[in-house]
Amino acid sequence: MRWEGRAVGDREGFERYMREVVRPRIAHEALSFSAELQGLATTGMEIHFVERLLRAVPDPKGWEIGEAFAECALRDDSGRQVHWPWSMARDRRTPQASLPGADLVGFLCDGQDVFLLVGEVKTSSDARTPPSVMSGGSGMARQLEQIATRLDVQHMLLQWLFARCRPESRHRELFRKAVERYLESEGKALMLVGVLLRDTPPNERDLQARGEALSHRVADPTRIDLIAWYLPVPVSSWPALMQTDVP
Repeated sequence: MRWEGRAVGDREGFERYMREVVRPRIAHEALSFSAELQGLATTGMEIHFVERLLRAVPDPKGWEIGEAFAECALRDDSGRQVHWPWSMARDRRTPQASLPGADLVGFLCDGQDVFLLVGEVKTSSDARTPPSVMSGGSGMARQLEQIATRLDVQHMLLQWLFARCRPESRHRELFRKAVERYLESEGKALMLVGVLLRDTPPNERDLQARGEALSHRVADPTRIDLIAWYLPVPVSSWPALMQTDVP
């Protein structure tokens, strides 16, 4: 069990990372879909309707951008070898849709060992310390505890992951190795990650109490990492970064 905070002071670098790395994580499938629809429209009326249809998509919310940032940051800047077989944003079915069970689902490679990585992401501008998203029934600590202890949640996540790891891909081999370890441990060999994204000054109390509580509720060999990123741009401004063209 460990928790850590990371303060990002370089606003220009953060904005560039959001535009160049996070935005494509959200927008890649949408851009391909838009191009396909535009190519199928042949008349003026069809082209006009496609334009209206594409404009009807709501802008990503701060928490959606936060989940994409967490995927990218865990892969690029956490010191871990992390693999995501799928972008969670691709599973949206309605404008309000959200997958139950976990915000992050992938693999952690540690030398020759592969672990299932499952996590929760909380994005907050709450001035309180810790923020409200860390506690209560829908708080990070409770959600991570449920992932670690409820077989129905684990079953759903494994089934979801299996369907997205193509048989011919490297991800299917990672899936096999991780699940073998998971079965040998009777469901305990998990890497649980809680990511807190803040636009407030760093404060160790954001994670400390929840980390101490989880350490008493989750048994070895389950591993838990809580990470707080303190970011230099207000959460309310993140959607604008998803629309800004790279200079």
